[in-house]
Amino acid sequence: LQRHQATVLHLTAGLFHQYADALGPVFERLNYLLFGGDRIDADVVRRVLQGARPAHLVHCYGPTETTTFASTHEIVELDAQARSVPIGRPIGNTRIYVLDASGEPAPVGVTGELYIGGDGVARGYLNQPALTAERFVRDRFSADPQARMYRTGDLGRWGEDGTLEFQGRNDFQVKIRGFRIELGEIEARLTACAGVREAVVLAREDVPGEKRLVAYWLAEAGAQISAAELRLQLSAQLPEYMLPSALLMLEAFPLTPNGKLDRRALPAPDGVSLSVRAYEAPDGEVEEALAGIWRELLQVERIGRHDHFFELGGHSLLLIRLVMKIQERFGVELPLPVLFETPILHQQADRIVEAELALYDEQMTSEMDAALEGLTAEQLRSMLTNSEDEHERA
Repeated sequence: LQRHQATVLHLTAGLFHQYADALGPVFERLNYLLFGGDRIDADVVRRVLQGARPAHLVHCYGPTETTTFASTHEIVELDAQARSVPIGRPIGNTRIYVLDASGEPAPVGVTGELYIGGDGVARGYLNQPALTAERFVRDRFSADPQARMYRTGDLGRWGEDGTLEFQGRNDFQVKIRGFRIELGEIEARLTACAGVREAVVLAREDVPGEKRLVAYWLAEAGAQISAAELRLQLSAQLPEYMLPSALLMLEAFPLTPNGKLDRRALPAPDGVSLSVRAYEAPDGEVEEALAGIWRELLQVERIGRHDHFFELGGHSLLLIRLVMKIQERFGVELPLPVLFETPILHQQADRIVEAELALYDEQMTSEMDAALEGLTAEQLRSMLTNSEDEHERA
């Protein structure tokens, strides 16, 4: 961004939360900083407004099915008590409706489902006519009989000032780090694993700005299975971004008084629920320092030298932060592919040591070149003669 003098930057909500503090020197040179795609932490927005802010800070909203942006909201200031950030007003050639369960417009301040109409609405889902018919419906509020609108599954409400406020999802679809995920698909894969009787998956945000998948399961009678073994089974069926960060085995699921699953009563994960391997303390100064970085990023109290970054809840965004932390602490930069290929603590420590040695050799060579550059041929011959004499005496 600095090298190419970027003037416009678009960040997903996850990236915005992760890097808002670190990118201050870049922000102040931007004409526009666009961000959005999920629920936004108002505290992070306030920190950007109070720091080196861009000329225009714009919160954007819109699913891919409506060609990415459907509404925008430029933020000039944010009330100290505000806990959310408006998603603003529809962009040009776009209409947004807040409809109740009967499909009628919801009053101001009342939450309903967001429907989007206008020129940005896509034609549908390729080779999925049933899903297209369910999500892309006729826009009965338009004078054009061919007009359609997209049923987003998002909840929102109109504010008194005419801006929209995002209120979350109305189903079990979530968005984590820019990926839209159906929790039911993960639950189905989990119940298909050996030893699992029932399963529930939630997207939890126990640490502000750190949304992660947590799986809960009931074991079949007599089954003995660890979180690490279960994660290994899932990893053969699901991409990395759909793998739960924590897996908790329960004796029974909590229920509401009327006998339904009480999702709010499911416990927060702890260290035991993570895929922790047989513990062996970090060995040496580099492993100790690296374990400290892991503890900070992963919010895990005890890190062993055989522990696996992704099994402890790590993901691609945290891996980018790990690159930055390693550079700050050790003065070397490990490329992302290297860290992906070496997710175990002692492996990463070895790569850090190798990078430090390579950097030291490079510095020594540069210093020798600089020292020899100004010498005359006579001085070089004298140095070689003295070196040979010393070698003979030795």
